[in-house]
Order: sequence, then C-alpha cells, then structure tokens
Amino acid sequence: MTTQYQVQNGVAIITLDNPPVNGLGFSTRAGIVKGVGDANADANVRAIVLTGSARAFSGGADIKEFNTPTATASPNLLDVIATVEASVKPVVAAIAGLALGGGNELALGCHYRVAQKGALIGLPEVKLGLIPGAGGTQRLPRLLGMQLALEMIVSGDPRKVETLQGFADLVVESAGASNTGTSTVVEAAIQFAQDISATTHPRVSAQAVATTSMPGGLEAFFAAAKIQVGKQAKGLKAPLACVDALEAAVRQDFAQGLKTERQIFMTLLEGTESKAMRHFFFAERNATKIPGLNDKLPLRPIKSAAVIGAGTMGGGIAMNFINVGIPVLLLETTQAALDKGLAIIRKNYQANVDKGSLKPEAMAQRLALLTPTLHYSDLAQADIAIEAVFEDMKVKQDVFSQLDAVMKPGAILATNTSTLDVDLIASFTKRPQDVVGMHFFSPANVMKLLEVVRGKITADDVLATTMALAKTIKKIGVVSGVCDGFIGNRMIEHYGRQAAFMVEEGAAPEQVDQALEQFGMAMGPFRMSDLAGLDVGWYIRKRRYIEKPTMRYSKWLDVLCEKGRFGQKTQAGIYRYEAGSRTAIPDPIVTEVLAKYRTDANIVPRQISSQEMLERCVFALVNEGARLLEEGIALRASDIDVVYLTGYGFPKGVGGPMFYADTVGLAYVVKRMAEFAANTQADPDFWSPAPLLARLAAQGGKFN
Repeated sequence: MTTQYQVQNGVAIITLDNPPVNGLGFSTRAGIVKGVGDANADANVRAIVLTGSARAFSGGADIKEFNTPTATASPNLLDVIATVEASVKPVVAAIAGLALGGGNELALGCHYRVAQKGALIGLPEVKLGLIPGAGGTQRLPRLLGMQLALEMIVSGDPRKVETLQGFADLVVESAGASNTGTSTVVEAAIQFAQDISATTHPRVSAQAVATTSMPGGLEAFFAAAKIQVGKQAKGLKAPLACVDALEAAVRQDFAQGLKTERQIFMTLLEGTESKAMRHFFFAERNATKIPGLNDKLPLRPIKSAAVIGAGTMGGGIAMNFINVGIPVLLLETTQAALDKGLAIIRKNYQANVDKGSLKPEAMAQRLALLTPTLHYSDLAQADIAIEAVFEDMKVKQDVFSQLDAVMKPGAILATNTSTLDVDLIASFTKRPQDVVGMHFFSPANVMKLLEVVRGKITADDVLATTMALAKTIKKIGVVSGVCDGFIGNRMIEHYGRQAAFMVEEGAAPEQVDQALEQFGMAMGPFRMSDLAGLDVGWYIRKRRYIEKPTMRYSKWLDVLCEKGRFGQKTQAGIYRYEAGSRTAIPDPIVTEVLAKYRTDANIVPRQISSQEMLERCVFALVNEGARLLEEGIALRASDIDVVYLTGYGFPKGVGGPMFYADTVGLAYVVKRMAEFAANTQADPDFWSPAPLLARLAAQGGKFN
C-alpha cells in the first residue's frame, strides 16, 4: 500500500507512503481518493489531514507514467484534487520537506495548508518542457498573486514556504518527533483541523485573481511578461506556454481556466520538446549506473584533496572542493604562478560576494580551506590528487612520477587531460589501478559536466569513489573509456571539421554560427573556438598531422593562427573583438584570408543552406557517437546526450545529438550522410555510416 489511513481524535490522517518522495503514481492517487471517501462517510471524523513524510509531502507525478495509460487512468491527478476540494469535511495539508509539481498542486487543492519552516514549494514542470497540468497555474496566483506565481512557474525554481505569504495558513518551526512519535507538523495540522472543523472551509478556486497589483494593468503586465520570458526561453515553448496558462487564470473563470491549462499541458506532453527534456531527466540519473559495478562497493574516503596546477582550470577545480568543505592543497612550480592563481580564485569569489550570491564570511571560510604550496611532499596525506597542468605527455609524466613517489597508499591519482591517453599516464606510476581521468570543463567551478575516464585497470572502488565524488562536488559524472578525446572532444572534433569545411566551400563563419545558434546551440562552432582559443585547436591539429596523416582538415584556421589571431585572448581570431568586449564582429581581414585560401586551393565558392550547415555538424556528432558506442567507449547513447547537454551547450529542447537523431529518424540521417559523402570536399570517408548506425537505420531502430 502506498497510503496509510488512521483516525485520531476525530481527525482522519491520510499519509502518503510511496518512498522516496511520495510520487503520485496510480496506487497512491487511488489511496487518497479512498481515504477522503472513507473520512467523509465516517460520522466520527470531523476533518482530514493529508500528509507525507519528513522528507517530502510529495515530489509530484510519477514521470515514468507519462504518455502511458496509467497516467490518465481514473483517478488521475485532476480527479484526486477535485475529490479533495469537494470534500464536505475540511482537508488540511501537512507539509514537510518538499511539495513539488503535482504534489504542490495537491496541496493547493486542499482547503488549508500547515507547513514546516524550510519546506520547499515549487512547480518545476517547465524544466521538463511542460506547464503545471493539475490546476497549478490557476490556483497558485489566487494564493500568491500573479507576479510571484509567474516567477515561480516560469523559472520552475522552488521557494521556502516562509517566503510565500498566503500559501500556508500556519508555518511551524520544527518537524522533529514529539513525545507521541508523530511529527510536530502533523500534530499542528491535527490541532488546526480540529479548530476549524466547525467552520465553512474556503475553496481557492472560488477566489478572484487580484489584477490591481499588476504593473500598468492586465494588458501591459502580460505583454511585458511575454517579451521578458521570450528572451529567457531560448527558443523553448514551455516558458511562454506558462504565461498563456497564467493569463487564462484572469481572463477566464476557474473551470474554463482549468480546461485551458490542461489543453496546453497535453499539447506540450505530446511534443518533441518535453519528450527530449524528460529523456535528459532519466539520462542524467542512468549515467550513474555502471554495468558490472557493485553498488555496495566500499568507497575510499575523500576528506582532503590536492590540485596540481593553479591556472584557470586548476583554480576552478580547487573551488569545487572548497565549496563543499573539502580542504585543498594547491601546488604550483613558482611562487609567482601560485600567487596569480590564488588571486584569480579570490577574484571569482569576490564577484559572487559583490552580486550578493555569497556572504563575505562564506568566502572567508572557503579560502581558509585552501593551502598553497610549492612542494610535492606537502601533498603526501591527501586522499586524492588531481593534475591540471599543460596538455603535454612529458609534463604529465613528470607530475605523475612525483605524485607516485609522495602520495600515501590508497590515494586516488586523477588527471584532468582532455585528450591524452589515461592508460599511458597511469603507466608512469607503480599504482596504475589508482589512476583515473577526471576531465572537468572550463570554467571548472561553473560547468556541470565531469567526464570520468576509466582506464584499463582502474580499480572498481576508484571508479565508484570518483563517481560519488562527482555528486559531492555537484557535478554530473559520465563514465568514458580511454580514447583520444574521450566522448565529448572526440565527437566535437568532427563537428568542428565539418564547420571548417563548409567555410572552405563558401559559407561565411557567421552563417554557420547563426545556423547552429538558431537550432539552439549556446554558441556556434566558431564563436566557441574563439572563446576557447584558436591556439588550442591548432596545437591539437599539429599533433593530428603527425599521428593521423590520413585525416583531412581544412587549414584556413591554421593560416589565422600563423597570423597570431588566437581568438578573444588576442582580440582577433575568426572574428574581431573590441577591448573588454566578448561580442564577435565579422572581420574583413578574415574574408580576405578565406578568398585567397579558396583561390590557392582552386575552390569555387558555393551557396550552402542553413539545413546543410546544421545537419553536417550535428550528424557528424551522431556518426562519431555511434562509433563510440560500438567501441564501448560510451556505455549508453543517453550518456552521450548528457555529455553534450551539460558540457557543450547542446539545446535541451532536442535532447542531445543521439536523441535528436532518433527523433528525425536514423534512416533519414543515413540518407543525408550519403548525400554529404558525394561532396568530395567534405571528407567522404568520414560519412560512411558507423556499423551501429547503419544497422539500426536498416532495422528501423533507435539509439535510445
């Protein structure tokens, strides 16, 4: 049973019992309806308390039920809330922990709410490409006013109940156990229910939404809201749909508003955007599941860390640890480099203090956890050491040889390399089983993705500990096998190669960037290259020319590098930049370089459509992703999607490159690849479909 029912002093208590967050699956919904019915039929019951656990009143609908018959089977969530609201006897929600999504809508449907201080209240459906679909857009503004309801629903971010004036009828200080063994929030709700049982209980749906407080009046308020939300939505449909549903709360009566909300919800539910965002929701959770790894494996304790290299990456990595209270030893080779790195870390924290997102005392506490050093011997007792030095194998060899000599037995030795062979790095030590890749993304203190690279003999407990550590430092860990570039960079190289080929063939860099940004990429390939530094890609290409002489590259980017144009850092790269600005400005000098390059190579420029620009770049990712799956470098297609959604700015509304390929159809992808292969300038050998892609396309299958 997923609900419990008892009667105490004339109050029926319906307790949701569906761990971990009391999701409102079918059996739970049915239990609530039965409980309300039993309470109304019992002459000894004067009121009803609906509650959950100390952890959660309810985390909302069971997402696994979406798009299944169970989701709409009677009683659905609308039926449950209607039953609660229509109860002859007053229903009081006793809320502790969190009330999110459908759980919040259930609480809104109750006649009264008693909440524990600190309880989180939210409607996060927009983060799944949806709007609240069980009255949230109609009831919340009736309690909180339209402005606050708009902010909460469009952002999807929860708020503490004590900050939401009008939501709860009573807020209690603690949910600690009382002498009776019942949480005090439930006791308070029982007392509250007894006190009001003789009164006529209100219905939120009967209230009008106050329009007088809307700046400039009704028309101006929603016009401004749509402009502002549209700017923030980045092409996503759900945020603007939230505004439409909220507008129905003031333009229509309650019953019609509910119908409008439901129509919008169902349209979004069947759409690609929501399916893509729900795919990411589950993909992120599945990424932590490693086949063959015992989930009860004892983990190595990580109570202290060492970071080798105080540059931009090393400093960002160090911040991740001290942000969660793990002391860090930060090592550099010179005092000047160390001082520079410490200054950057302080500057980053001070920026947060200046914005009000960090208190000065918190900054001081974090910096106190950071110990600078110039000596490897000082790292001896650290539980993990993470190398973040120059991307050169000889430099890595020197670092790992010294770490091997000083680190205590059982310490984890991690490399932040983005492309180099982790197994070769491990061979520089006498404990290769303790070596793992931890590829952070820049800026490391901001970006969520962490590629955890499993070497051939990386110990299981090292892998498990590193994945758990990723969660501790608030990263999304994705396991990769060892290969050049791992998952993300191996794929992005082909994305960038195709982008460069298309410019060689006649497109302007800004046209390619615009095509990818209109698709939803956070940044086009050339703006991204300028941000990262063209010299970084140049360094890798020069290595490729030696290691992979048969792989073709367009060399116009090399010409720019030879002219000292390295991107934003030099105010000139593929674009030019004004001093102090990151705005990319097309540069006539680059146009001239490209014209000469094409002439020298006997290339006649051609017009390239935006569709080709998009598909050549994205399908290049897909084809290489299929090869990674075939080789076992990536465990799941959804892991690849997580990498691209969290580390490379891929649009959430299409669910990652592999999910996007599933959406448009793998047969279509293969067909387009054959057309690209007919273009002899586009590296036709690359466009031979990976065996897995060809097989799935022929079978009508999917990656996910």
